[in-house]
Amino acid sequence: MVKIFTDIDLDGLGCGVVAKIAFGEEARVFYCSYRNLNQRVDSFISNPENDKEYTYITDLAVNSDVEKKLAERHQRGKHIQMIDHHVTALHFNDYPWGSVKPEYENGKKTCATSLFYDFLIEHGMMERNQSLEEFIDLVRQYDTWEWDENNNLAAKQLNDLFYIMNRDQFEEEMIKRIKENSGPFSFTETETIILEIEEKKIQRYIQSKNRQIVQSFVGNLCIGIVHAEQHLSELGNALNNLNPHLDMIALLNVGSKKIGFRTIHDEINVAEFAKKYGGGGHPKASGAELSKDAFETFVVKVYDTPPLKPDADRNEFNVPESPFVTSFKNHKDEISFILPEGNGNFAIIHKGKRVGQNFPGFKEAERYLKRNYASWLRYDQEFLGQLASLFHISLEELKENYAEMISNRLVDIIEK
Repeated sequence: MVKIFTDIDLDGLGCGVVAKIAFGEEARVFYCSYRNLNQRVDSFISNPENDKEYTYITDLAVNSDVEKKLAERHQRGKHIQMIDHHVTALHFNDYPWGSVKPEYENGKKTCATSLFYDFLIEHGMMERNQSLEEFIDLVRQYDTWEWDENNNLAAKQLNDLFYIMNRDQFEEEMIKRIKENSGPFSFTETETIILEIEEKKIQRYIQSKNRQIVQSFVGNLCIGIVHAEQHLSELGNALNNLNPHLDMIALLNVGSKKIGFRTIHDEINVAEFAKKYGGGGHPKASGAELSKDAFETFVVKVYDTPPLKPDADRNEFNVPESPFVTSFKNHKDEISFILPEGNGNFAIIHKGKRVGQNFPGFKEAERYLKRNYASWLRYDQEFLGQLASLFHISLEELKENYAEMISNRLVDIIEK
């Protein structure tokens, strides 16, 4: 028999699909999380009845105690093979039974499914299959987020379908489709319709969660915190792009006692950050158990913090990078302005006082303002209403003469 311990996400399931296509009825797949992996692997290898089993661990890394027991199992001549792609698991390459490879030689990022398939092909345990290879590459592109760079929606849709269907049903359907189809991997017409409906639901979910983000500093890192139970990868990426001043997004699921971290910034390594809470993963996507320390940091300490307000959209006058001035506000009703000062520099006026530094661009000034004051772009209606009251004119007259009036009365606006 062949036993596979793998993750519960799409990449983990991909390993299960590969195993069952390669080994058929001989394969027994155990889908695990970081919470139960160590206990399940320890229990399995501690039972002498399993000494003859071929044992694979994919897309997950055991803790140091179980790691030592796996090394002892190998020394006794019993089979064990660990295959992973997370940089936090690279130390397993020190063992003859460990294979951790974050990237291929051509620079493309790997996933556990693609590495497991390559391993089985290399050792003559299965034959190549075009449909399976296309399925695997969709898994890889989604897991590494390469699909977003390539705009390969099929990879994202595969993950959406995985969460729409239950795991057993999805696994059975994928295996059947791959075995019966020697050509390209594709979705059915019904699945395509369902996926279009699901995409609309995801976009609504993202917008609702964007209004629930709480901003907090953990050390020097400015982190957006939100409670979420689904679509974590899409949500984390979307919230990062909607709030680029944040170093990362922390996604909390109190019910399952898990926390995920996502970032879009190359200089931020969330895998290293997750280690503080006993987790790990990729540089831009990681996770950990919601420990007491994490609960204190991401729930208790921010309990009374109001959520960020999204920037105003569809403005015509109070817009980013305005040649005149751009106005912001925060929950304390503190008004801030970003204004150009020539030579590409920008200044911040907060509560009527200049922040003691210039910024080389609007985005740099906006980032400083949002990180330090949790401010948002004011709506035209509010901003123009304030100006009309200050100038003692109507909104219509202000709009008609906006450029002239705001240029001539800029000092009055800022001081007020």
